[in-house]
Amino acid sequence: MTAPADLREELAGLADTALLHRCAGLRPGAVTTPLAAAKHALRALAHRWLDLHREVHLHDGELDRLTQEQAPELRAAFGVGPDTAAELLIVAGDNPRRVHSEAAFAALCGVAPLPASSGQTTRHRLNRGGHRHANAALYRVVIVRMRWHPATLAYTKRRLAEGKTKAEIIRCLKRYVAREAFRHLLHRSGVDASPPAA
Repeated sequence: MTAPADLREELAGLADTALLHRCAGLRPGAVTTPLAAAKHALRALAHRWLDLHREVHLHDGELDRLTQEQAPELRAAFGVGPDTAAELLIVAGDNPRRVHSEAAFAALCGVAPLPASSGQTTRHRLNRGGHRHANAALYRVVIVRMRWHPATLAYTKRRLAEGKTKAEIIRCLKRYVAREAFRHLLHRSGVDASPPAA
């Protein structure tokens, strides 16, 4: 925005990727004029962005490999990508058996329903506690499923017809996804799903 007019006109109208590559290819020469200083700064920023972008792709590839290796069934679940699987694996830890039931796992993720009834109205509300990153991961899965998963689309349509709000439907779906994820995590660890003996 503050670059000299000639440089602004040269870069105007370029899409983001083309703009980055054009800026990375600028040749400022000796920094003795405002134009050269602007080119120098834009070139440095473009190189930094491209380097970080390559690094992000490198880390994403490694995260994809690790989550596929550690929890292939969880990764195969609809809407579960590397980031979501990683968050749930972190919450479960090395020993998912320490979480004694899928209900406890749901509470740990902050998706266990809380009673919010009043008078003759029986309802539940979203849980504001629990591990917020795990909760956000489950939310992402639910949003993807509400957009693309046929069974979830049918469920959402049915519950809307019953008078449920979108927030209530999301709460129910997050609880369902937590249950499904817990089963996959237990299967991954090779332990029995039953609670430990007292």
